[in-house]
Amino acid sequence: MNGRVPVRLSVNGRVHELEVEPRLLLVHLLRDELGLTGTHVGCDTTSCGACTVHLDGEAVKSCTVLAVQADGTHVTTVEGLAQGDELHPMQEAFWEDHGLQCGYCTPGMIMTAVDLLKRNPNPTEEEIRHGLEGNLCRCTGYHNIVRAVADAAKHPHAGQIPHPGPTPEGAAVGRMVAGEGVGA
Repeated sequence: MNGRVPVRLSVNGRVHELEVEPRLLLVHLLRDELGLTGTHVGCDTTSCGACTVHLDGEAVKSCTVLAVQADGTHVTTVEGLAQGDELHPMQEAFWEDHGLQCGYCTPGMIMTAVDLLKRNPNPTEEEIRHGLEGNLCRCTGYHNIVRAVADAAKHPHAGQIPHPGPTPEGAAVGRMVAGEGVGA
């Protein structure tokens, strides 16, 4: 026996069946096994939020989710937000409002912000800042990031993801990993 475990999950609407090491983190499955490098590894300790993805519609830090825990779930990464050549409203707002500098934190910020708007479609500036507390940006003063989220909130679909598809098993994992959201 090779010690690998079968995992079946949907990522950005596409089903993948793989055999993985039991200790493989979801972030490494996404980056190394599936080539989805938009999800960044920043700290491996849930401190920075660069690895945030949606697991059955809930924002989670993928550096703390084992790939085997994601078996039977649907994962959405930053690559899965756009529809063809059309950016998701949150991606568009980050672009228009210059909500990035080096861009390393941007995918995690965007995924967290989409989750925030799903839960609170019309947040105040204070609520946006609180909602992004679990994500670190080492380049900016957050002003343009907060403005981008506020501008995206004006779009009726900014809190929606293209492939939410929760499964009963995955919803339980998402709640377990997410706690009260990514900043928990």
